[in-house]
Amino acid sequence: MTQQSIFEPEGRAVPYIEEGEGPIVLVLISAGSPEKDGLGVVSHYLDEEAGFRIVRIGERAAGATRDERVADARDLMDHLGIERTWVGGYGAGGTVARAFAAAHADRVNGVALLGVEPEEVPLVPLVPVLIIQASDDTVTPRANAEALQALAPERVSIKTVDDADHFFPVTHPVETAVIIEEYLDWD
Repeated sequence: MTQQSIFEPEGRAVPYIEEGEGPIVLVLISAGSPEKDGLGVVSHYLDEEAGFRIVRIGERAAGATRDERVADARDLMDHLGIERTWVGGYGAGGTVARAFAAAHADRVNGVALLGVEPEEVPLVPLVPVLIIQASDDTVTPRANAEALQALAPERVSIKTVDDADHFFPVTHPVETAVIIEEYLDWD
């Protein structure tokens, strides 16, 4: 298992886990602790099987606002030397990823959302969005994904994990990882 590290700029304690060294970089923003976010197997697959570099960023122990989480992600990316990346997240982490993309469009190659919260966060012009949606998710239902896709159907794609509920990254990690790999690895 990959060890969690702590990034501590200006007294903040931002937990993160980094795996891989590949040319495709994906920053996943967790809804809580990166050790307990359910994305470990997905990340490990993308590192080992697809050769991606994955950084999972957690939430500070004391909690943070969405804007503070966006700043944490930006500062950690600077610290790790990541200039541009795909950014994404699962559930609430995806909402923070959308806010990151809106605030730092120049640093984003695309957005990968694992389930979509019905939050009012603008889509960045010209940036592709991959939505991975479970067929039986009642927490972040397909209607949320379809509403987001309706805003920019030419660049928002929805891929479905069949026979899965809201916990699909945990129950169907390989299927989830393969969708990400095939979408992000175009060469």
